[in-house]
Amino acid sequence: QVQLVESGGGLVQAGGSLRLSCAASGSIFSINGMGWYRQASGKQRELVAGITSGGSTNYADSVKGRFTISRDNAKNTVYLQMTSLKPEDTDVYYCKARIAGTSHYWREDDYWGQGTQVTVSS
Repeated sequence: QVQLVESGGGLVQAGGSLRLSCAASGSIFSINGMGWYRQASGKQRELVAGITSGGSTNYADSVKGRFTISRDNAKNTVYLQMTSLKPEDTDVYYCKARIAGTSHYWREDDYWGQGTQVTVSS
């Protein structure tokens, strides 16, 4: 079994910062891409930032220059440093990882975290 556990969400004033973490655990053979998504109630989940196993990153235009994604491969953890937060960044944030489990190392599956609420007040 593989689990993703997120932490770091909360309430912050506009202009403030938050750091999200997402740790993968369980029977993991390898982790490929990891990423952060966000979803508002009634809306489609959208990509915020992604990072490959080699460290290449990509960002949604709305967060470029404000958010930074990183990962610690030794800890199977991905981070999202969020700065200059705006009220429109308020959402539930989910991490996703493409993982090959030890029982099926030849196949990668997408795993999701449970989501963490980020609320930015104006």
